[in-house]
Amino acid sequence: MSLEQWNERYRAGEQLFDAPVPLVVKFARAACGRRALDLACGSGRNAVYLAELGWSVTAVDGSSVALDVLRAKARERALDIDIRIADLERGEFEISSDKYDLILDCYYLQRDLFARMQAGVPAGGMIISIVHLADADQPDGTPKRAYPGELRKYFEGWNILHYREGQPQESCHQRAVAEIVAIR
Repeated sequence: MSLEQWNERYRAGEQLFDAPVPLVVKFARAACGRRALDLACGSGRNAVYLAELGWSVTAVDGSSVALDVLRAKARERALDIDIRIADLERGEFEISSDKYDLILDCYYLQRDLFARMQAGVPAGGMIISIVHLADADQPDGTPKRAYPGELRKYFEGWNILHYREGQPQESCHQRAVAEIVAIR
């Protein structure tokens, strides 16, 4: 889907969720440090949650409409969130090495981001990632959907705190997911 199509979805009121992802709620408090990066943050439900917990959050998305929603939420709640518009697929946002204690990548699959996310956390840093899984008739995945077991392969050698494949834990997502929480 193009960024303009995402903007249209956000303008139509789609994908405007307030509650943070349950996996983020479950594990964010266990993460060491206080610097977080929320990639493909959408309207910022996880970024807002982390900022309310006292994290210094950088939130990145390509949709200007979604980020306008996030800016409004941050102003309303007096939260200081570093909001960046960037097309991740075009490499418009650089993840600095060892900069973030927690990196979120929820419901967005861009395979070449995994190595950059991993480099972005220091030893002891945490990554939480959730991706949609391809249908059974697509055993090699698709450009935006992982094949079974693929997400786990990106984190070989990491301390895996949680890994699950199956139905999503949120009613707003209907497609099967793979989720991982890993510590470097």
